[in-house]
Parts: sequence; C-alpha cells; structure tokens
Amino acid sequence: MNPVSADLSLITLIANASLVVKCVLVILITLSLVSWTVIFQKYFMIRRAQEATDNFENRFWSGTELTHLLDDVRGKGSKAGMQEQIFAAGMQEFMKQHKAGPNAVNGVSRAMRAVFTRELDGLEAGLPLLASIGSTSPYIGLFGTVWGIMNAFTGLSSLENVSLAVVAPGIAEALIATAIGLFAAIPAVAAYNYYNNRVNRLVNRMESFHEEFLNILDRQIRG
Repeated sequence: MNPVSADLSLITLIANASLVVKCVLVILITLSLVSWTVIFQKYFMIRRAQEATDNFENRFWSGTELTHLLDDVRGKGSKAGMQEQIFAAGMQEFMKQHKAGPNAVNGVSRAMRAVFTRELDGLEAGLPLLASIGSTSPYIGLFGTVWGIMNAFTGLSSLENVSLAVVAPGIAEALIATAIGLFAAIPAVAAYNYYNNRVNRLVNRMESFHEEFLNILDRQIRG
C-alpha cells in the first residue's frame, strides 16, 4: 500500500495499534466509563441532598414544633435527608438527656456529629475515585503514546526510504492514547472540583445548623 494513501481513520489506527497501546486504550476507556458512572451518581445524590436540606430548613425555621418535625423524619425512615437525620439524632438524644441540664447539650452534639460523619462519608464517596482518574489518566495515555512512538521509530530501522508518510500512521496510532487519556481525565477533574465545592457548601450548612440547633436546645434547657 502506498504510504500516502494509508488509512488514518480512528478505527483503523486503533486496530493497527500494538498490543500494549490497545491495552492502554482499554484501561482508559474503562476508567472513562467508571468516571461517567460516578459523575451521574453524584449528580443525583447531591441534588437530592440539596433539595432535602432546603425543604427541611424551610420547615425548621417556619416555627414548626420540634417534636412534630421529629415525627415527620421518623416517618420517612431511610429516605430522610442528611440534615433531617442529623436533627433526628440530636432531638432524640435531647429527649433522653434534657433533664441532665447543660450537660445534655454535649451529648446532643456528639450524637449529631456521629450521624454527620456517617452521612458525609456517603456524600463524599466516589470523589477520591474521580480525583485519581483525573490525575492518572493523562500519564497512562502518555505511556501508551511513548510506547507507540518507540515502536513506530523502531520499525523504521528496516526501511531504506523514510518519509513523513511512513512515520505518520505509527505516530497517529500512538497519539490516540494521549487523546483518550485526556478524554478520561478532563471530565473527571471538572466533576471532582464541581462536586467537591457542592459538598463543601452542604457541609457548611450542616455546621451552621448544628450550632444553631444546639443554641436553641441550650435556651430551652436554661428556660
């Protein structure tokens, strides 16, 4: 085949790539699929947490009786939002210890912190994976590119006439690995930064609610 007329289509380049480059491409495509799966899962999870937090805060600050709110949260069971579960843990502990005086607030705070930590772990699940995919994918792709270019130039040693048309297919095959590495990394990094910011905002709201709720309970104890 005349080198000038070589088929440089994406499918042909991947099909003609070396075994190592193909393995790299499979790894990168798998990482990309995992990344997009986590991205969609986190989108719906954080959106639900945001909506549940907004709805609960509106009810909490509307003046509804705390005991009525507790009954509503209990009725939801496992479907209760993150802030609702924190409130329920604190309120239930307060109802057990409210006769203990000011010391009851410390027990309420510990109960709320325990639930907060557990819920936060669930909310942050998957973010480290996105960060890892975003940071490692370009290097995996670069490895495939270096290996492919090395093979391309090694194969030139047996040729007498070397031109750009001869080298181009091999280099193009190798550069696909870098391109797919970036394709896997960029969405993962962007999603990590976006979701990490959203989670931090929710954490700040939980922290504020924690302090304000403790102040409310402390005032009730002191009468």
